[in-house]
Amino acid sequence: MISTAVTTRRLFIATSLLLASAVMPASARAETTDWVSNEGGRMRIVALAPDARGTVRGALQIEPKAGWITYWREPGDAGIPPHISFSETSGVSLSKMSYPVPRRFDNGDVRDIGYDTAVSFPFELSVKNPNQSSAITASAFIGICRNICIPFQAEFNLGLKADGGTSFAEAMIINDAEGKLPEHPSDDFAVTHYSVSADGDTLRLRLQLPKDAPKKPQVIVTGPEGHVLFSETKGERIEDSYSVDMPVGKLPKGYDMKGKHWGILVLAGKRAMETSLAFE
Repeated sequence: MISTAVTTRRLFIATSLLLASAVMPASARAETTDWVSNEGGRMRIVALAPDARGTVRGALQIEPKAGWITYWREPGDAGIPPHISFSETSGVSLSKMSYPVPRRFDNGDVRDIGYDTAVSFPFELSVKNPNQSSAITASAFIGICRNICIPFQAEFNLGLKADGGTSFAEAMIINDAEGKLPEHPSDDFAVTHYSVSADGDTLRLRLQLPKDAPKKPQVIVTGPEGHVLFSETKGERIEDSYSVDMPVGKLPKGYDMKGKHWGILVLAGKRAMETSLAFE
């Protein structure tokens, strides 16, 4: 059941999206754009020159103001996930965008997943002709929230120089962003079992946790777009193994889990692991 607070907030977001202000331009400065600001914070794009394969590493940097938050790839009960797109005429395409480890924010009945401090989302672009300098246009659209959510959209112009070399400052920003991504499964931190109950109402998980992890980790499961599992029942820790049941909740009408992949993020102290669950 969706709370009144969540419904009201979603209504505000939907209305705001329809009334979002015009795109704000940002002038180009080599591979780092100028900052663009609004009431809740600011953002810019950093990108390196294309490598020999035509791959461009970059990052969308967002700095919320104190008391404001921005969002993870699934925002939780309400919010707007970050989105970045590139003009088709620019000769580039977005290959990958990654998301650093977020925090969960509980505010009454509303549960958000995001960031309340500066965050950089690393991405990779594919350039058709890496030997030719390119002028590209990128459009970023994010949500930034405090008591209200403000859609924040900006357009950025970047000059990608084929002979631009590597800027130490820009490379450090991107390397730091990539270093804050969740780790992949490993021998001491992984999902060791998962299944769905016969009635489809419960997701059962068993996790291998690091030895120094808190007794109870935080588990976030993402299903179809906009569907996030937060709640847990029957959580049990035995040595380094943690078993938990998570109510699946109401899925979209006619949704069939067979053949689908859901995401799972496990926060355990100073470590975070992300992987996917394949339902056959």
